[in-house]
Amino acid sequence: MEFKDYYQVLGVEKSVTSDEIKKAYRKLARKFHPDVSKEPDAEQRMQEINEAKAVLSDPEKRLAYDQLAEQYHSGQDFHPPPDWDAGFEFSGRGFEEADLGEFSDFFANIFGHARRPRRGAGGYQTRGEDRHAKVVIDLKDAYLGATRSITLLVPQADAQGRVSSKEHTLNVRIPKGVKAGQHIRLTGQGGPGVGGGAPGDLFLEIHFTPNSLYRVEGRDVHQTVPVTPWEAALGASIEIPTPSGGVKLKVPPGSQAGRRLRLKGRGIPGSEPGDLYVELEVVLPPADSDKARELYETMARELAFDPRQRKGG
Repeated sequence: MEFKDYYQVLGVEKSVTSDEIKKAYRKLARKFHPDVSKEPDAEQRMQEINEAKAVLSDPEKRLAYDQLAEQYHSGQDFHPPPDWDAGFEFSGRGFEEADLGEFSDFFANIFGHARRPRRGAGGYQTRGEDRHAKVVIDLKDAYLGATRSITLLVPQADAQGRVSSKEHTLNVRIPKGVKAGQHIRLTGQGGPGVGGGAPGDLFLEIHFTPNSLYRVEGRDVHQTVPVTPWEAALGASIEIPTPSGGVKLKVPPGSQAGRRLRLKGRGIPGSEPGDLYVELEVVLPPADSDKARELYETMARELAFDPRQRKGG
């Protein structure tokens, strides 16, 4: 999938105002609208033009897109980075569900998640819009709970429609046992009400910071733990790190690389806590000294072991 330069599609600079976007769109639409254009690629070009306008004329989409555009150029191979949109505060219309069939895979991949505002009673929008943001926390916070200062970027447009951002900083209580994908609701922290109505709410969607030690599936946590050949062969009691602190792990004698051990209830806490699954990785010491080489040579002579000989073969 290629990165799309929406500014290039409309033929405008990145400092373009909202009025200039409208002007550029109208000019291109007169040239490429399939009902009037004789250009052979009119339908495809009009789709690209509509898509570019849908993003650049919306301050929230434009602010998020501009951050991506700092790292890519038109035509470059593109895959959305994990949690690329974390830290942006969006209203319901920020990521409204569009008819994605009318737009490219590029658009669908970055703007295809529906986030709708809640409506007030009777359909009148008297209370403020609910707002949404993705935030990234440490896995440890889900184990223990925490209070964190979180800063979100909120788009704002000047009188000419140029988009910039302001910071919205909050102290947020991370409840113990929160899962990835779960929403924390902050009452009254959304958009302001209309005509004296109550403000909307802010919903924070939880994601975990990528961690080379742990892999999370629901409430279950997986990790790989290195052990020595003698710990695997003879058995051992070792201390391993977990998101809630060190714990003792009993390695059964005769363990092989890849053996998975389950620590019940050591996953993310909850009414039904998850489990911690430990996969053993047998690590060989290097033969980088005379003594080490001597020990390996002794094992080669004394142990009748061929790992390539299948059992029963």
